[in-house]
Formats: sequence, structure tokens, C-alpha cells
Amino acid sequence: MNSLFETRSNRALIERLQLLKPDSKPTWGKLNVQQMLAHCQQPLRVATGELKLKRGLVGILFGKLAKKKLAGPKPFDRGLPTAPGFLVRDPQSFAEEHAKLVALVVRFGAEGPRVLTKEPHPFFGPLSTAEWDLLQWKHLDHHLRQFGA
Repeated sequence: MNSLFETRSNRALIERLQLLKPDSKPTWGKLNVQQMLAHCQQPLRVATGELKLKRGLVGILFGKLAKKKLAGPKPFDRGLPTAPGFLVRDPQSFAEEHAKLVALVVRFGAEGPRVLTKEPHPFFGPLSTAEWDLLQWKHLDHHLRQFGA
């Protein structure tokens, strides 16, 4: 299983991030590469407790069901909706967003599970360490596949 906390998987994810270039184009979706890099930081920042988002009614009603589907063995589907708190409309430069995302992924690998917040996820609710890890990895993998990395 791939894991941000496992050295080899973490390093492989960083190697995939290094394949991205300022002119990388998505094979689906509306994000440009800078927006994607900035967007991918948001769930990681929620996982560390740096970004706090309120739990909405939709998450309370459907979060557990969505978690069950997304935490399954299949990769994320294309076209999944994005939580408003994870949208980044005005990202910084490619180099800055890339460096920030790589630093977050490195931090997850270096600190391990202790990096995780004890707060519930704003959509999925309470998550185990394994669920936080899996959902973060699958989200990053989803967007790296989106850009062919």
C-alpha cells in the first residue's frame, strides 16, 4: 500500500512531483498546474491542523458514505466535486507552489503520523491515521495522474 508515511512511497511521490513543469497541461479538469499545486496543499494543511474548515451539513449527512467509497481500493474518479475551502483562485508562481507542496509531502514523511491533527476532517468526520494517510496519498495521486506525472 502506498503511504506518505512510508519512505519509499513518499520519495516516489516527490519524484512524480518533480516531473511537473510550469507548462504542464491537464489531461482532464479545469485546473492549471499552479492551481493544482496550490489546491493539493489544502487537504495536507487540514490534515496537519494548519487549515481549519467548518464541518458543513453536507459533510455531516454524506461524509461517512463518501469516505467509505473514496477510501476503497479504486483511484479517485475524474470530476469529483471540490470543497470550496480547497479551491485556490489566485496561486503564486509555479516554483513557489511546487516548493510548498514538496515541503508538505517531505514533512509528512519525516514526522510520520504525529503530524496529523486530532480534529475531525471537515467533510469526512473522524478519520483514523490510516484513513488520513490513504486519502492524502490518493488525492495527490489523482492530481498527479491528471497532469501525467
